[in-house]
Amino acid sequence: MPKNKTHSGAKKRFRVTGTGKVMREQAGHVHKFHEKTPQKARALSKDIEVAKADAPKIKKMLGL
Repeated sequence: MPKNKTHSGAKKRFRVTGTGKVMREQAGHVHKFHEKTPQKARALSKDIEVAKADAPKIKKMLGL
């Protein structure tokens, strides 16, 4: 049986915590910082958990 391959796009965008939660970067934290307050930029820098419905699909793409 062939090996499963990790989805290249998913491995760049998601990570799995030790407890099994799938985390992602928040949208809007890439550019245009001159329009955002420093507080907003710091808030966007934190990772957040993906939706519960999407987690199984993402884990499958990551080979978990």
